[in-house]
Amino acid sequence: MSSRKASHAGSWYTDSASELSRQLDNWLGAATLSHGPARAIIAPHAGYTYCGACGAFAYRQVSPAVVKRVFILGPSHHVRLRGCALSTAKKYKTPLYDLKIDTNINAELENTGHFSWMDMKTDENEHSIEMHLPYIAKVMEDFKDQFTIVPILVGSLNPDQEALYGRLLANYFTDPQNLFVISSDFCHWGHRFNYTYYDKSCGQIYKSIEKLDKQGMDIIETLKPETFTAYLREYNNTICGRHPIGVMLSAVKVLQEQGYNTSFKFLKYDQSSQCKAMDDSSVSYASGSLVFEC
Repeated sequence: MSSRKASHAGSWYTDSASELSRQLDNWLGAATLSHGPARAIIAPHAGYTYCGACGAFAYRQVSPAVVKRVFILGPSHHVRLRGCALSTAKKYKTPLYDLKIDTNINAELENTGHFSWMDMKTDENEHSIEMHLPYIAKVMEDFKDQFTIVPILVGSLNPDQEALYGRLLANYFTDPQNLFVISSDFCHWGHRFNYTYYDKSCGQIYKSIEKLDKQGMDIIETLKPETFTAYLREYNNTICGRHPIGVMLSAVKVLQEQGYNTSFKFLKYDQSSQCKAMDDSSVSYASGSLVFEC
């Protein structure tokens, strides 16, 4: 059986199961349940030192007793990918326990003709999916033999492609036993990211970054993919998971047209550091939850 190793354990997060469990418990314990049960979440994928506490606010909204399948949509950081790709692994290892891939869903998605396959090197190099695995394992630990995961690597999609994948995945969103994890950090600011947008009317640089991010977050909460696309075109904000977010928004648009009532709310925002000079740099993080309302 092919297994994907936990490539970033020991660097991006601890490879000690007991320490990792304790950290995740502490972060989840400090987060509040205020917008659940989540049908989808947006959460960051940086090292846990930077974003572990922020991510907890998204995962706190999950109702593990309901969830049987977790789709993880992560942006591709290392390979050029024009569509979306599935994992060839049968399970993903974590320091806590192994997560089983849903090969039946993979087969359904492959049969659409719109999904390719990651090779194992690409799979193991990509952190945007892996950084969610310990959180998923922790939240679901009381039901660890009763759920599967569906990792999906999302490439550089245009708006029409985002709409296509949104349509393909929309029916899976309607099942309350499915949870979608949308993996994204927000603004990557600084010369090393080739992005130094600065609205001086905000005062400090980090305040300008926050205003820019929160403008995007407000738009995501409207659940209108076209408005989010227009925002990205205007500001070029370096939201690395913009395409997974676009797929989610496109799926929700399909569901709203079918009469479903949905609501998205951001619950936490943070920055890796506060930029005050043009030579500084930071990455922003945001966690939010999508719920279906009666």
